[in-house]
Amino acid sequence: MPDFSPIVQHMKTSYAVRVKRWRRSMSGCAWRTDYESGRSINWIEAPMPRTPISLAIFLHEVGHHAVGFQRYKRRCEEEYHVWLWAIEKMRELGIEPDERVLRRFDLSMRYAVGKALRRGVKNLPESLMQFAPPEAASPEAASPAA
Repeated sequence: MPDFSPIVQHMKTSYAVRVKRWRRSMSGCAWRTDYESGRSINWIEAPMPRTPISLAIFLHEVGHHAVGFQRYKRRCEEEYHVWLWAIEKMRELGIEPDERVLRRFDLSMRYAVGKALRRGVKNLPESLMQFAPPEAASPEAASPAA
């Protein structure tokens, strides 16, 4: 099993991230706590990186802090750019994303885009159309029936 602990330490230091808890599941969460004094703490929860997929999820959560919250208008767009950041970071670290990582990226994006569409998002960016269900791309779906 590869030792990703140097990567974890580097990411925590580079992006001033604290791990609230290591999750047993392959899910994560990222948030920032701001205090009246002006101090902020960057938090994440993620699985302990032991495999490429758990490393990708960890990096994805760090990526929310690296890319920045609310930098993008739509949450699904933020998710897209954070996933791209995490995958690129893996490659920079010499770890090629495997099929599981790429499948997780695809499924995560399909979920995020689908959720945005269900909530009525207008003008989905072109880069996200690849993750939209086929019916969302058709002209009939774009305009209501008369």
